[in-house]
Amino acid sequence: MDPIANPYAPGAGQRPPELAGRDEQLEAFDIVLARTLRGRPERSIMLTGLRGVGKTVLLNALRSAAVKAGFGTGKFEARPGQDMRRPLGAALHLAIRELGHPDADQVLGTLKAFVEAGAGPKAKPSERWSPGINAPAVRGRADSGDIEIDLVELLSDVGGLASDLQRGVALFIDEMQDLGPDDVSALCAAAHEISQSGLPLIVVGAGLPHLPAVLSASKSYSERLFRYMRIDRLAREAADLALTAPAADEGARFTDEALDEMYRATGGYPYFIQAYGKVVWDVAPSSPIQLGDVQVAVPEAEAELGVGFFGSRYERATPAEREYLRAMAEVSEQTGDETVSSAAVAEQVGRKAQSLSPARDALMKKGLVWSGERGKIAFTVPHFGRYLRSVE
Repeated sequence: MDPIANPYAPGAGQRPPELAGRDEQLEAFDIVLARTLRGRPERSIMLTGLRGVGKTVLLNALRSAAVKAGFGTGKFEARPGQDMRRPLGAALHLAIRELGHPDADQVLGTLKAFVEAGAGPKAKPSERWSPGINAPAVRGRADSGDIEIDLVELLSDVGGLASDLQRGVALFIDEMQDLGPDDVSALCAAAHEISQSGLPLIVVGAGLPHLPAVLSASKSYSERLFRYMRIDRLAREAADLALTAPAADEGARFTDEALDEMYRATGGYPYFIQAYGKVVWDVAPSSPIQLGDVQVAVPEAEAELGVGFFGSRYERATPAEREYLRAMAEVSEQTGDETVSSAAVAEQVGRKAQSLSPARDALMKKGLVWSGERGKIAFTVPHFGRYLRSVE
């Protein structure tokens, strides 16, 4: 079939042609936005899930909904070891600009002071970065150098500006589990203060499944502070729609047998649906797309995923970490469970669990595995175990 007309989009964070299976989250967020603008109490939102389930896509869709509702919005992606002030400052600067108020110099000055406070008094001029803010820094506000104090003051001022304008502000944070402990604590404290004050500012975060544990370890009240939305694989009906709707727009369709095989191969994970869908479209000679077309495409799609989606992550692991990953894959196949015990992994490699702790901890920091409960471990990437068993 015509590759130029191929409707599928397996890019990182790229919105698919049909955002299937997320109506519940979108509708719930519309209510949050409307209540926030009316001054009704609402919790900030945290999206959690494995890689490849479409958290970033949904985060962007929620941001679009906030823009349509008249909110000023900003977004940044957290990175391990990176101080939060600069990217957060840039995101809030954009949000304030979107509010479009000509007399926002006071808040912009506070924002500039907040960003500059992260550089320290001995910073060189080149290190005193600001996200294009022309207003003079306001001293004595959000510039103490204590990220928790400063962020509470900054978001209070931004929320106050939005309230005066009868508008709202929404801050979106991707890969939120990669924030440092101090930054996580500051965000929780600031969100708590904003919630108590009733200001129209919300935080929407996205991260791996252990994000709730990261937040809870920082502030015990985070369990009540945020509304957690678990983003998972698509149900069969939604997975079929993600394939058939874009195909129908191009005058093509799938047979029932082809859809059965696509769901078996992809497991309903949105990224895999797009990746397999793209290859199937290219190899199918004509519509309707048949079971045989899918069977021909699956090995090619898996080979592409093996180089990019899976292989790039595997290459980041050291030899000791790879041994741990392979043992996890073997135990998972033996038990038929995606979550395995650390003790079983240790038994698989013939070593004591304590001696494997460094490899396990390193893999968690790299975002390759996560632990939902003590003594249990799982891959953050769907089908990673199947990939590991295929290359060894």
